[in-house]
Amino acid sequence: MEPIQTQMVFCCAEQWKNGYFHQIEAWGDGLGLDPAKASTGVFCLAAVDSGEKGYVWGRAAVEAHLPPDTALRIYARAADTRRWENWTDLDEHIRGLSGDPMPALGEIFGPPAGEGQECLLPCTGRYLWLMLELTATGKQAPVIHALRLWMGGDHMTDYLPAIYQGQEFTRRFLSIFDSMYADMDRAIDNLPGRMDYRYAQGDLLRCLADWVCVERADSEEELRARIATALPDYEDLYTVAGVRRSVRRLTGRDPILIEPFQVSPNRPDCQDPVLYRRLYGEDPYRFFVLLPEDTFASQSQREQFQREMEEVIPAGMTMQMIQLKPCVQLDWHTYLGINARIGGYVPAVIDEQATIHYDTTIGGATHE
Repeated sequence: MEPIQTQMVFCCAEQWKNGYFHQIEAWGDGLGLDPAKASTGVFCLAAVDSGEKGYVWGRAAVEAHLPPDTALRIYARAADTRRWENWTDLDEHIRGLSGDPMPALGEIFGPPAGEGQECLLPCTGRYLWLMLELTATGKQAPVIHALRLWMGGDHMTDYLPAIYQGQEFTRRFLSIFDSMYADMDRAIDNLPGRMDYRYAQGDLLRCLADWVCVERADSEEELRARIATALPDYEDLYTVAGVRRSVRRLTGRDPILIEPFQVSPNRPDCQDPVLYRRLYGEDPYRFFVLLPEDTFASQSQREQFQREMEEVIPAGMTMQMIQLKPCVQLDWHTYLGINARIGGYVPAVIDEQATIHYDTTIGGATHE
């Protein structure tokens, strides 16, 4: 069988506008029913011309979002002429309906061809009229995104002996399996396109992210952005730029990174070796990440950040995180105004019971 099937697709506002709307509205490039305005609505598609008299229509498939408490019915009628009783054009007759059109439409289309998003079309003729009926008994709106009509392509009956090819029952029975086979072939043909992370969604997008070891993201847009840069990100993952990017991704903040050689008390240009040794130590395999005090909302978030950072730092290195408090440091010549005084010295007794805060000043004039 030839897997390529000829289809006619209706999926934009320009294709719907010539149809008949009753309590169904145009929603962007699709059709929708607003439950706040009506519980049932119909849309009649303008005649589709196959260009062939006695044309045997195959099946129709509707791509729709149908929440719970909503339903979709498909009605179909075909004929070799556009006339309807005394009317020269059935489309004009439908568009001229007023009041409650359901009795007249029921007379034209008869019982539904199917319920749900796909059905075989039990009609033969050059022209095809379709009516889509949406029903909503809840608060959520059903929306139709696209309509597909199968117009051609090989059929399983084409490979049977001639005696079976003309039997309507055989053709319609095999159409079930024919559509399944065509759908599988189309899904296989479209697989390379579905594997494109730029268009994949949901579970498939997360699966593609797992392939390149991208595990955490707050949204699909962020996931796509990280997949796009996965290769260069891994090339410099263990560099200063890579560590800074990892911290920014996990916290949303730009960190200050201090490497051991920058604060080594043994450097010739180190102005205060004792202070640097007390603050940073002398471990050449430890670096420091400085972040604002309000980076984490809880201790658990802080611990989670440290656990995740252990997986993206160079082997053999350890990270120490320091959260900075906002403060202002005044120099000798800071001007605060006339007769202004920052504060005075308060005598204190220092013993093993006293706590010295980071902003405590020790010392003063001899008379104090």
